[in-house]
Amino acid sequence: MEILMHRIGIWIGVFLTFAIFSFLYKDNPFYKIAEQIFIGISAGYWFIYTIYNILIPNLFVPVTTDFAHNFILLIPAFLGILMLCRLIPSIDWVSRYALAVVVGTTAGLFFKRYLQSDVLNQLTATMLNPFASSNAAQIIGELILIIGTITGIVYFFFSKKHEGAFGTTARVGIYFLMVSFGAAFGYTVMARISLLIGRLNFLLGDWLGILKP
Repeated sequence: MEILMHRIGIWIGVFLTFAIFSFLYKDNPFYKIAEQIFIGISAGYWFIYTIYNILIPNLFVPVTTDFAHNFILLIPAFLGILMLCRLIPSIDWVSRYALAVVVGTTAGLFFKRYLQSDVLNQLTATMLNPFASSNAAQIIGELILIIGTITGIVYFFFSKKHEGAFGTTARVGIYFLMVSFGAAFGYTVMARISLLIGRLNFLLGDWLGILKP
């Protein structure tokens, strides 16, 4: 029975895989079925995950076991209930207050984090003395980092017309930006390729048995 259920699961996975791949030809009912199944299962999974891994350990258990010290948790619980008011058209405006608190609090918390990681750390990383090392590769790498940072900033300086030496510096910054965006795009493509490889391993291995573990 266990083997039978395993084979049924494989065939369901094969059907859903080809249904998703069918979108490469054109939008069709098989793709829509697979898409809706994925969305439904994901919503159900995260609903259960939220209850058992977030609400119960972080709200229900602390409040029920020690209400005197954890009654403050009722405030985020109340805000969460207000957000659910969006499901009722007549009072959906109430959810905006909870959403405003969440967005404002999140923006404040993440501002400090991004200030540290994306601003201060980046500034520190460019304050280098490239000639302090005897390693030629390190010296070249640090020089490229410094030049790329300065020329990239110059490109985004629009208070002065990009002409002459200033324009040449800005054009060099464009090349560095193109390399940066290209690397980011390549990383995204490689991530998608890894997903494709995983599906091909499933089809050729688990389904057809061509690839052996």
